[in-house]
Amino acid sequence: MTLTALPAFTDNYIWMLDDGHHAVVVDPGDSAPVIAALDARQLVLAAILVTHHHADHVGGVDALRPRLQGSVYGPRRERIPQPCVALEQGDHVEVLGLRFDIIDVPGHTSGHIAYFSATADGGPILFCGDTLFSGGCGRLFEGTPAQMHDSLSRLAELPANTRVCCAHEYTLSNLRFARAVEPVNADVAAYTAWCESRRAHGEPTLPSSIARELLVNPFLRCGQPAVARSARDHGAATDEPVAVLAALRQWKNEFR
Repeated sequence: MTLTALPAFTDNYIWMLDDGHHAVVVDPGDSAPVIAALDARQLVLAAILVTHHHADHVGGVDALRPRLQGSVYGPRRERIPQPCVALEQGDHVEVLGLRFDIIDVPGHTSGHIAYFSATADGGPILFCGDTLFSGGCGRLFEGTPAQMHDSLSRLAELPANTRVCCAHEYTLSNLRFARAVEPVNADVAAYTAWCESRRAHGEPTLPSSIARELLVNPFLRCGQPAVARSARDHGAATDEPVAVLAALRQWKNEFR
């Protein structure tokens, strides 16, 4: 099984998983990179997985339907291009012989979902859209800090070796913020150097892993005293994790 990050737009990744014959793609905001990859590898498009309704994640769905020999899957509580198999927490889908369990992860949008497979070749895999980024999390366009904290907590409980397939190349920007939150976090410094080398060679920083994110991502570290102190300095009323996350997210919104 081959996992590929297909660049799209300025900083999106459309994730493609293929077995050499059939492929599944995740959040195809643009059809062109997908069609090019399918043609180059002579792959049949077997399924499309959608995490949320934003245009840069669904804009290419309809243009891919003529190539699709399967279904489009997406969140039950969001408007996704139809026809679409509606999914929510507790559901699962099977594609390319893999079972993907659905996790409700509202916050960035109200009905955002993630797809998790425990049995993928190379280790567990998570397609998390714009909920969890390497070093960060999505903006709260439709949800609340409490929802985002709950969603991130669910993802943080996945196996440590889970590959985290985020939908944007935001890592270095997020790590600049992480350094501001925890200036003496050696894991953040080491990971930043690794990511800078990757980007200098035109390579993606993704996928990350749950283990790595627990070490470097301030939004998964809201219970750490150093993170809470920084959040208090930027408006958090208490050290309670939801208050910490809310302050961090507002700080990140304005961070340059």
